[in-house]
Amino acid sequence: MASNFVLIVEDDVKIARVLKVYLEQAGYSVRVASNGQEALDAAMAERPAVVMLDLMLPGMQGEELIGEIKKLGDIPVIMVTARSAPEERIKGFVLGADDYIVKPFNPREMVYRVRAVLKRAWAAQEAPEAKNGPEMSFNGGALRIDGPKFEVKKRDTSVNFTPSEFRILLAFAQAPHLVLTREKLIEKAFGHTFEGFDRTIDVHIKNIRQKIEDDPRNPSLIITVHRLGYKFVAERDVL
Repeated sequence: MASNFVLIVEDDVKIARVLKVYLEQAGYSVRVASNGQEALDAAMAERPAVVMLDLMLPGMQGEELIGEIKKLGDIPVIMVTARSAPEERIKGFVLGADDYIVKPFNPREMVYRVRAVLKRAWAAQEAPEAKNGPEMSFNGGALRIDGPKFEVKKRDTSVNFTPSEFRILLAFAQAPHLVLTREKLIEKAFGHTFEGFDRTIDVHIKNIRQKIEDDPRNPSLIITVHRLGYKFVAERDVL
């Protein structure tokens, strides 16, 4: 059974209380941490299904904390912050956020966003491709994708992927040398479970490139096809 444990990392007592009350009313198990170290301790004691993270925390900043949380595994993170500028949102996604909620927020919408993020994460873990897809190797073993194990390796070194990133990479790997539009990637990777904007795909691909490309600024595995989309050009090995 999928976990419904939500870890809230928020030092504002009133905001934390509102988040906790609404999430508990929606059936989630909730714990509140007021700083980064307390949050890490809680996440290591019991792996959360999702983390709701304020960027402006005492001590360890949210940007640092999200990196530490991602080291623990593929844990979805929703940033909750007063920073509303578009560049701040993009920065959040680049850091690894799965969604971004700007204060002040509607509590009912917040519950819906948590539900949507968890739906995507659970779908990624339960997708037929992730369970039954074969192990795939590309470019002489430089990149390996193991669907059943939900694992990606770059030159035999494991690389941490979020569920969304993994599904996008899997979609690419199953359609090598084909140009995929953003819409087609969304269809192949998420189906009807995708709740974001199509441009969010660009951010995910940027993150994927950072993890698998030798030179992310000059990618050789996932290339951009101007005005059309993206193409995965790695050569699949015969296993």
